[in-house]
Order: sequence, then structure tokens, then C-alpha cells
Amino acid sequence: MSGPSISVWGVDGLPEVAAGADLGALIADAAGDLRDGDIVVVTSKIVSKAEGRTVHQDREAAIDAETVRVVARRGEARIVETRHGLVMAAAGVDASNTPAGTVVLLPEDPDESARRLRKALRTRPGARVGVIITDTLGRAWRVGQTDTAIGAAGVAPVIDYRGTEDSFGNSLEVTLAAVADEIAAAGDLVKRKARGVPVAVVRGLADLVTDEDGPGAAALIRASGEDMFRYGGAEVVLARRTVRDFTGAPVDAGAVRRGIAAALTAPAPHHSTPWRFVVLESAEARDGLCDAMLEAWIADLRADGFTEEQIARRVRRGEPLRRAPLIVVPCLVLDEAHTYPDAGRNASERAMFTVAMGAAVENLLVALAAEGLGSCWISSTLFCQEVAARAMGVPEGWLPMGAVGVGHPASSPASRPPRDPDDFTLTL
Repeated sequence: MSGPSISVWGVDGLPEVAAGADLGALIADAAGDLRDGDIVVVTSKIVSKAEGRTVHQDREAAIDAETVRVVARRGEARIVETRHGLVMAAAGVDASNTPAGTVVLLPEDPDESARRLRKALRTRPGARVGVIITDTLGRAWRVGQTDTAIGAAGVAPVIDYRGTEDSFGNSLEVTLAAVADEIAAAGDLVKRKARGVPVAVVRGLADLVTDEDGPGAAALIRASGEDMFRYGGAEVVLARRTVRDFTGAPVDAGAVRRGIAAALTAPAPHHSTPWRFVVLESAEARDGLCDAMLEAWIADLRADGFTEEQIARRVRRGEPLRRAPLIVVPCLVLDEAHTYPDAGRNASERAMFTVAMGAAVENLLVALAAEGLGSCWISSTLFCQEVAARAMGVPEGWLPMGAVGVGHPASSPASRPPRDPDDFTLTL
């Protein structure tokens, strides 16, 4: 007895598609005998052409316009996130098979395009079909490209096997089958780029064709909070933002440990390792440090002649540490610093180690951001190093160099104003 089978074939005979073309009628005429349960797989380029998404624009400028964020860059190649939430090369902008000086953009709303096309196909041939609109994507860790669903209507984009059992009776816990992508790839096997066949029909998967249009291919885009690989090489440093308000969610100690491991890769003078880190997890430890620093801070401000109102305003700057569910205090150890006969060289030696401490702290902050954690560096301990050291009970010679509040951001940080590197650069 044979098992389930599907048939996939390319649709020949489609003319060159121009803006305003009735794509549903063109496909219906070329495909012929469409049946209930068939899935029509359509290359996004002809959808874009029919919708007038061919523009007279430089390719790089078009990519810029379609890009929300740059995920990775190597030479002129860019992997970016589009307005649709898709992460792909060149924002899907295509300069092939289009007149010189023009480029083809992705459909404005691929799922809506699929819904319109499905409606047109149901009206003309009268078949209850599903529609998938595809574009070519590369895959991290894999060579080559494959077609992927960027729009869908009338097709279940995902099958959730969680909670079911495999053939050995084991419960499946994380298995989600991206069937719309699988169908898109199957269609690409018969469309083939060089053949100029932009449409395929898949038959034998009627159980995946739905009466309603459904959630579309947007259901395949992973939410940013669930994306373990959200930050690419081009933006991992930019992901670091100062966060001053945190939720009460606990902080993963493993994430903090990995952040400290990243800090330890910073450069330092004389091949030394001058960094130490104190992690304050308990409320008692955090409050003890904050209380000791607050008392010292107020005493200093009063001695400087500040009014109580002025003091109250200034001490509020340390409140983010109070709100953070975890505090990391980076400490500098100068055991390996060289000693010189004159004070000037000794000051420069200490400055070298202080810069190394700054590099380690920045590595820590960036690594925490890559873990999905927010952080803020507060300089307070620099003004009362002995007080902070006593409050934490650290070994002699550990110099607290500020404090880092760590936690899950309570809200998205405000956008960072753009800064032109030229304003901060002197080229000789």
C-alpha cells in the first residue's frame, strides 16, 4: 500500500506581467484545471509587478527605504529587516528581469496580496484553493537559498505538533512545522529561477487548505522577544541602551555569568587581568550597598553647601540601582600596575588600567543586551570607593568602579538620537 502523495507542477504560458494586470485571471487561464484543495504558489515578483511596485530608483537607495534595521553587513551585502518583519538580503529589492534603472520591491502587504489573489481565483475557476506568495531567502548556518512563504491565504501556515506523541510514545514539546515554507520550497523545485516559470500548483495537501483566509505568512515571523538570534553583527553594539526601569522578573544568573565572561575578553595593560566583579543578587546586599552610598553622598553634598532640596534632586540619580533586581559592581585591581619614580607616569599607568576597566564594562553591557537584559551604569561608587567596598565586604585592593543595575526592561527605551561620526572624528 502506498502512502500519501502530492503532485507539484509549474504553470507555463504566463505573459510578462505589467502594472495593473489582472493576475488572478492570468493565472486561472494558464493553470487550467484548478481543483478544490489545490495550493497555488506564486513568486512575489509578478505580484509586485501587477501591483505597481516597480520603481525608478537606485538599488541601494531602495534597500535603504525598505529597511527597518540592518542585521548584518559584509562589504556591500546587507541582511536587513524589512517593514514586513522579514529578515532577508537586500530587503527583497530585486534588480533582475526589470528595465534598466528600475527595481522591484516586495508587495506592500504580501498577506493581503494573497487574500486578493485567492478571492480572484475562487471567483474565476470557482475552486477552493490556497495561495502562497514566495520570495527567496538564505538561511543562517546553511549554504544556498530556498523559497519561503512571505504571504499566504487559505493555507494553514504552521502545524503545531506540541502535545502529540511520536511513534515511540514520547510527547513532542517544541515541534512546529512551517508547512507554508515547505510548500514554497516544493513549488520552487518546478518553478526554477532560470526557467521563467513564476507559478506552481501543489495538489494533495487539501487538508491544509482552509475555508477562512487565516493568519497568513505573518504567523511565521518569530516575535522579537522570542528570537534568540535577533541581534546581528552590525547591531549588537547598538542594542546596548541605558535602562532605568525594570520589571520584577528574576535575572538569569547564567546570563550574567556569560556577560562577565565577555567582560573578561577586554584588553588590558601588560597582559594583566585587572577586573573583578561583585554580583549582588539578594535584596539585603543591594540595599546595604545603596544605603551606604546614599549616606555618604548626602554627607558630601551637605559638606559642599547644597540645600536639602538640591540634595534630594541629586540623589534621585541613583534610584535606578534601587529598582534593579540585580547589581553588578565592577572593581579594578591594580596589583599588576607598574610603579614609577614620578607621579605623572604613575597617573598615566593608573589611567591605562581605568580605560581597560571601561572596556570590560562596555563588553558586559553589550553582552547583557544580547541576552535580552537591560542595564544601566551608575558612577556613584567612584565617589565613595571605600564606603562601597566596606558595604560589600570585598577583598582589600578592590576598587569599585561604578555599579551596573541589571534586569528586564519595564518598557522599550526611547529612541536614540542619530549622531554623525564625522562630528566626533578628526581624520589626519
